[in-house]
Amino acid sequence: MQKVVVALPGTTLHPTSGESFEIKAGKIRGEVSEGMICAEDEIGIGKDHNGIIVLNDDAVVGSTAREYYNISDDYSIEIDLTPNRTDAISHFGVARDFLAVHNLRKGKDETLNLPDVSGFEKDNNDLPIEVEVKDSHACPRYTGLSMTGIEVGESPEWLKQRLTTVGLKPINNVVDIANYVMYETGQPLHVFDADEIIGNKVIVQELKKGTPFTTLDGEERKLDGEDLMICNNRGGMCIAGVFGGLTSGVKSSTKRIFIESAYFSGSGIRKTARRHGLNTDASYRYERGANVELTVYALKRVAGLIREICGARISSDIVDVYPEKIKRAVVNLRWDYLRLLSGQPIKKEDVTGILRSLGFDIISNDESELILIVPPYRAEVTREVDVVEEILRIYGYENIDIPARMTSSVSTAEHQDEGEMRNRASSILSDRGFREIVNNSLTSEKYYGEEADQVRLSNPLSSELSVMRMALDHGGLESIRFNLNRKSPDLKFFEFGKTYALNEDSSFRETSMLGLWMTGLNHRKSWRKGEKRSDFFDMKEELEHLLKKMGFVTGRARIKEFTSEMASHGLSFSVKKRKIARLWNYHPDVLSKMDIDQEVIGGEINWDNLLWVLGEKGVKFQALPKFPSIRRDLALLLDEAVQYSEIERIAWDTESRILRSVSLFDIYRGKGIDPHKKSYAVSLLFQDEKKTLTDKQVDRIVANLVKRLGDELGAELR
Repeated sequence: MQKVVVALPGTTLHPTSGESFEIKAGKIRGEVSEGMICAEDEIGIGKDHNGIIVLNDDAVVGSTAREYYNISDDYSIEIDLTPNRTDAISHFGVARDFLAVHNLRKGKDETLNLPDVSGFEKDNNDLPIEVEVKDSHACPRYTGLSMTGIEVGESPEWLKQRLTTVGLKPINNVVDIANYVMYETGQPLHVFDADEIIGNKVIVQELKKGTPFTTLDGEERKLDGEDLMICNNRGGMCIAGVFGGLTSGVKSSTKRIFIESAYFSGSGIRKTARRHGLNTDASYRYERGANVELTVYALKRVAGLIREICGARISSDIVDVYPEKIKRAVVNLRWDYLRLLSGQPIKKEDVTGILRSLGFDIISNDESELILIVPPYRAEVTREVDVVEEILRIYGYENIDIPARMTSSVSTAEHQDEGEMRNRASSILSDRGFREIVNNSLTSEKYYGEEADQVRLSNPLSSELSVMRMALDHGGLESIRFNLNRKSPDLKFFEFGKTYALNEDSSFRETSMLGLWMTGLNHRKSWRKGEKRSDFFDMKEELEHLLKKMGFVTGRARIKEFTSEMASHGLSFSVKKRKIARLWNYHPDVLSKMDIDQEVIGGEINWDNLLWVLGEKGVKFQALPKFPSIRRDLALLLDEAVQYSEIERIAWDTESRILRSVSLFDIYRGKGIDPHKKSYAVSLLFQDEKKTLTDKQVDRIVANLVKRLGDELGAELR
C-alpha cells in the first residue's frame, strides 16, 4: 500500500510551471474521478513530473500536504525581468530596486543591509590549495577556500523550501547552500570535491582543441581551444562558469571541499555555452556580467552557511587572484540633458536619492552636472542616457507629464525623414486592415541552403537561429502558419525589417525592407456582396495604393513579370534600374513545406530605394486646377503577351506635362477577336494648369501615342 498526495475536487493547484487550475469531479475512461494523485511539479514542490509522489509510511492519512512538508506561511513574488538586468537576477538585486522606490516615495534614506560576514575566520590551515590563473583576460578574478569535516546529507527543510520556491530541486546540503547563495547574491559558485584536485592545485587555463571532457550530465564533449577550464595537475575538472565535470563535484562520500567564487569574461562564457549547447544558471549570470567585487563576500557567505549547517571547518585562507583591478565606469550626467530627455524638471534631491539607492557613487555635484561612478553590478550602464533610464524607471514613467498640445509642420528638407515616412506607411497599411508583425532577424539556414552570400553566425544560439535573414519571406510565412493553426485564416500582415547578405569582399550588406502578406478572405459575405478571397490583384491594388500615398507614381516605373523558387507568378517595379517593389503568388511547393494549405500573396518594398526616389522629388506645392480636363478613350487590339504596364509606360513617355492619369477599364477576349489577341480599353485624362486645352492639341498627342503603341507593341485601334 502506498500513501500519496491527492487533490480533491475544488482544490486549485499552482504547478511549478504553467498556469493554475482547479480540480473538478468527472469521468475518466468511464469511471468517476473524485480527485487527482499529484506529482511534485503539480503541487509546486519541485520540477519532477515522471511519476506520482509516494510518501513515507509515517505520513498520516487525511492530513494536509502542507502539514506533511512542514510548510509555513510565506509569500512568493514572481517578477519579470528584461534579459540584460543581471543586477536584478538575485534577491539582493530585486531588494535594491524596491529600496530605491521606497526611499523615493517615503522620503527615506535607508540602505540595503546584506547578511553579516564580519565574523568570518578560518578554523585551521589543514587544506591549503594553490590557484594559478593562466588567462587573466578570460578570468580577471578567481577566489577560493578549502573546508574539511564535511557531512554531506539532506538539507534542512527551510532551505529545501526556499530552493523549491524558486524552481530548484534540492540535491544535498553543500550544493543547495551554494545555489541558495547564488540566488541570494547573484554570484555563481562552484564546489569541488577537494580529493579530486590532484596536486592540491587549481589551474585556470584553456586545453588543447579536441580534448575530451565528460560533464556532469554524463556526456563526453570535445573541447574547443578557447574553452576556459578549471583544471588540476592531470586535466580538466570543470568548464569554467558553465558546467561541472562528472567526477569533480560533491558526492555523498565527500569530506573535503574547495569552493570557487570567480569572475569570468562574459563574452568567453557566452561562446563556450553556445558551442556546447549548455545554458546553466551560472552561465546565464556570467554572460550578462557578474559583480567582480562580490566574489569574496559570496565566498564568505557560503562558507559560513556550510560551517553552520554541515558542521564543517574552514581550513585555508581565502585565495584571491586579482592581478589587475577592474575600474568602475565613470559617467557625467548633465542636468539639462536629463531635463531634455524626461521632458520635465525632476527635483535634484530625488535624482541623487535614486542614484544613491541604486548604488551609484556621486563624486561631484554642481549646477551643471553630476559625475558618477557606476556600481560594478551594472555592466551595461556606460552612457549618459543609460543613467537617465535608471532614474526614470525608478521615478516612474507614469509620473512624466504628456503635453496636451501637439504641433505639426511641413518639412522642406531635401531628404525624407525615415522615421516619419515609416510611421506614415504604417498608418496607411493599418487603415487598410493590415496588422504589423515583428520577426527575429536570425533564422534557420535551411531556408537558404548553400547560398554563398548568406551571413552565418559564428556562435549561433541554436540551429534554428544560425544565419541572418536574407529576406522577410519566411518570418511572414511562419507568422501566417502560427495564426492559421489557431483558427485565424483571414490575414493581412506587414513588417518593417532589415535583410542581410555578404558582398564579394566579405563585407556585410544591410537593406531596409517592408514586407506585405495577404491570405484568406479579403472581405466576408454580406447582404451587399458575396465573400471575396484575397488574390494577386488585391495585393497589387494595396501595393500601388501605398506607393501612391507615399508620393511614388507607379505609372512611371518599369514593370516586369518574374518567377522564382518562391514565386509562381510575380511583378516587379523599378526606376532607373533600382528595384522599388515586387509582388507575387507564393509557389504551392513553398507553402506546402511551410505547412500552409491556402493561397498566400506576398509583396515587398525596398525601403532604402523608395526613400532615395522620393528624396529626388523633393516637396512640391500644386494648386487646385482652374481649367477643365479632357478625356480620351482608346480600344487597343494587342497580342496576348503584351502587359498593360507597357501601355502605361509609353503613355507617360509620350506626354508627361499635361497627362494626368492612365487607367484600364475593360479587357475583352472572345468573339470577333483572334484567339491570340486581346482588347484593352484605356482611359487617358489630360489637363493644363495654365490654359484651357483644345481638342486639336489633345488629338495630336493621342495620335502620337497611338503611333508609338503601334510601332513598339504592335497595337491597333479597334
